[in-house]
Amino acid sequence: MKKTLSFSLILLLSISFLAQDYWQQQISYKMHIDFDHDNHRFSGIQEITYYNNSPENLDKLFMHLYYNAFQPGSMMDVRSRTIEDPDSRVEDRIANLSKTEIGFQKIESINNSKGEKLSFNEDGTILEITLNKPLKSGKSIKLKVNFNAQVPVQIRRTGRYNKENIAYSMTQWYPKMCEYDKHGWHANPYIGREFYGVWGDFEVNIAIDSSFVLGGTGVVQNPQVVGHGYQDPNKKLKLNSSKKLVWEFKAENVHDFAWAADPDFLHETTKLENGTILHFLHKDDSLNYNWTALRPYAKKCFEYMNEHYGLYPYAQYSVIQGGDGGMEYPMCTLITAEGSMNGLISVTAHEAIHSWFQGLLGTNEAKHEWMDEGFCTYAQYEVLNHLKGRKVINPLLRQYKSYYRLVENGTQEPLSTHADFYKRNYVYGISAYNKGAIFLHQLGYVVGDNVLKKGLKKYINDWKFKHPDPTDFKRIMENISGLELDWYFEQFVETTNTIDYEVFNVEPTNNGTLVTLRRIGDMPMPIDIVIIDKSDNKTSFSIPLRIMRGSKSNDSYLKDFKTLSDWPWVYQYYQFDATVSYDEIKQIAIDPSSRLADVNPENNVWSNNKPTQGNPIIYKNTN
Repeated sequence: MKKTLSFSLILLLSISFLAQDYWQQQISYKMHIDFDHDNHRFSGIQEITYYNNSPENLDKLFMHLYYNAFQPGSMMDVRSRTIEDPDSRVEDRIANLSKTEIGFQKIESINNSKGEKLSFNEDGTILEITLNKPLKSGKSIKLKVNFNAQVPVQIRRTGRYNKENIAYSMTQWYPKMCEYDKHGWHANPYIGREFYGVWGDFEVNIAIDSSFVLGGTGVVQNPQVVGHGYQDPNKKLKLNSSKKLVWEFKAENVHDFAWAADPDFLHETTKLENGTILHFLHKDDSLNYNWTALRPYAKKCFEYMNEHYGLYPYAQYSVIQGGDGGMEYPMCTLITAEGSMNGLISVTAHEAIHSWFQGLLGTNEAKHEWMDEGFCTYAQYEVLNHLKGRKVINPLLRQYKSYYRLVENGTQEPLSTHADFYKRNYVYGISAYNKGAIFLHQLGYVVGDNVLKKGLKKYINDWKFKHPDPTDFKRIMENISGLELDWYFEQFVETTNTIDYEVFNVEPTNNGTLVTLRRIGDMPMPIDIVIIDKSDNKTSFSIPLRIMRGSKSNDSYLKDFKTLSDWPWVYQYYQFDATVSYDEIKQIAIDPSSRLADVNPENNVWSNNKPTQGNPIIYKNTN
């Protein structure tokens, strides 16, 4: 106990110190967009205020030009054509685009607040801006950026006329400032994976043909002018007969802005108990029933997340038909509607939950994609359990099985791999989504599921509107649990070491039964073990690791357990005595909850004793 308290005190002091040292950049965008849907082009004027809150002076700025990825010979094109298992949505499609089908963002000019021109260089999907003088720490700079762009044929996420004929899925559509943090600039060329953005405010005015209905990030500021279901029915409409309509959006404290447009969108809404409005924009077609049926599920999803993970802080959220599957953006998602009703519910839940694990926690998805996709997948199946009224003990069994297949075929890569550098798309998908979800579910096995839930809620509350990394999450969980968790993050995230424990031997003794366990895998883990007698009575034990500097105190998956001596991981074998008579034992099982990612679960249940090789060194329980 003294060790645990001492560790917790040191941890609390270090968290306070780090919180004082934290900084992040800030930005404000004011954009005026003139959209020509006949040519699928638009011109834009950006008025940007960029705040340098870092301790360094900056002589350059970098921006993303994502549309330039949709050109033959781009890095995204070449990556897709050379990776072992190309995304079926991309493959060689970029290489075959014509000049009228490609995407581009061309910068016409950049000026500072004095009207002085700034020199710049377009390098594929990255714009490098050279400042006339360094932007000093604690100061801000105002920029005026004039640009024009062409919307590409829809291939990956963004683009025009996707497979469901949605006119415009406008994501990654504007010159976007790269993030600069304690690790420096993150000016990664875009190859179709993840994103990282500066927290800020957006005011976006879009002039587009009046036949289009829009939805996206932010709140519509002129609802009585645009109508289409955004207007207040108690106020007079101010519709005009102009060929173009200007849509005015405003979003505060977000790190990206996305929108979609189609002349045939239906716009429907539902309201949460706290007043948040959920918008649904979709084609008027044979799938209308699914969209109508989706609304109560989406509402229940948000209400569950509000209660268990923290309040969604924005006034609205839009579920919009568009894109090429499902993709999250601040205050909205773009999803395709084809497929089953269950599939639509599932993808909507996943993307909506990204409002917490990406929307509120602006983790660098490129470096720590598992903290975004994995944590979201974990919560997704918890929410689906709730929506369907199920009580599945481990709703992530499918994710565990896919991870086991990855281990079996020898293609696993560490979770710490940068998203762009995974050798295979398949490995990236299983790692980011499934192994990332397992990481969180299994962490509940280590610290106790109630502690995990408490820690997740505190993590979101403490780090919302910031850029947390794995260390920040680890410190929260260590503080809540009172346990040291370095070993868990290092082993499960930074290596491909696997977990494999077995019930090695069971012998009768004068006072009961002697149980011997063996660690086969390279990754050590605490062990939950349950003995069931012939009357179905359960005797439960928890064996912590010595490097945890403590043990979990409760776990709803393991009732009334006794904590045994901690297991020094260098010992391959561990023995303990149980008072259950050998002749009365029906089953002995490691981790009946199936949360432990043991790659060979068959040997977790005792079937027969194994022959002892040589003279093994065995650690014996003393509690």
